Amino acid sequence: MTLTSATSEIAHTRIPLVLLPGLLCDDRLWRDQAHDLADIAEPWIADLTQDDSIAAMARRVLASAPPRFALAALSMGGYVAFEILRQAPGRVARLALVDTTASPDSPERRAQRQAGIDSIRQGRFAGVTDRLLPQLVHASHVGGPVGDEVKAMALRVGSDAYLRQQQAILDRPDSRPLLPAIAVPTLVCVGDSDVLTPPAEAQAMQQKIPGARLHRFAACGHLPPMEQPRETSAALRRWLGR
Repeated sequence: MTLTSATSEIAHTRIPLVLLPGLLCDDRLWRDQAHDLADIAEPWIADLTQDDSIAAMARRVLASAPPRFALAALSMGGYVAFEILRQAPGRVARLALVDTTASPDSPERRAQRQAGIDSIRQGRFAGVTDRLLPQLVHASHVGGPVGDEVKAMALRVGSDAYLRQQQAILDRPDSRPLLPAIAVPTLVCVGDSDVLTPPAEAQAMQQKIPGARLHRFAACGHLPPMEQPRETSAALRRWLGR
C-alpha cells in the first residue's frame, strides 16, 4: 500500500458511534444525527426498552457495540453511558452527554416517578400527554410537528417499556463520583429551556469532567436532537473531530 492510499484510507475511516435514547424514546430521537453524520461515523442507535436496570441496559449495549466507539447519550441514556464507563471504560473513545445529569433524583422527583409507575400499573398509560409535553420541548415546539412526533414516539415505546425504564432510573447509582475520572474528549450539551435537567446540571458536570466542553442550545428544551437537529449534528461533528 502506498503512502497516498494509506492516507486516503485513514481519511475515509468512519468512527463507530453509539447513540443512546432517553425515557420513552426510540430511534426517532437520533434519526437526523444518524443521517447527518453518516459520512464520518457509523451510527448505531441502541434499544434501551428491554431491561429494568441501568446495569442490564449497559451490558446489552456493550454486547452488541463495536470494540471501541464514540458514545452520545440523552437523558436516561446518560445514566446508561455512565454505567458503560463503569463496566468497560476502555471501550469508550469519546463521550457526549446531552440533557442529562450525574446526580440522583431528588425525593420529589423520585415520588413523581413512583406515582407514574403506580398509575401505569393501574392501567393508565397515555404516553406523553399535552400536559407533560411542555416539560420536554420548548414552547415553540409544543403545538407543532416536533411535539406530535414526541407523543407518537412515546406511544410506540409503550407502557411495558416505560415501567422497566422508570424502575431502572429509580435504582440508578449516583454518578457524580465518576466524573473526575473521565479521560476522553467529552461534550456536555443542554437546551437553555430544559426544565428536567436544567443548564445548571450540565454546567456542574462540565466543570467536574477534565477538559469537557459545554454547548447550549437556544430556544430548546429537553430534546435537542429533535428540536434543534441541524445544530445538534453540527455540535457532534465538531466533537467527533476533536
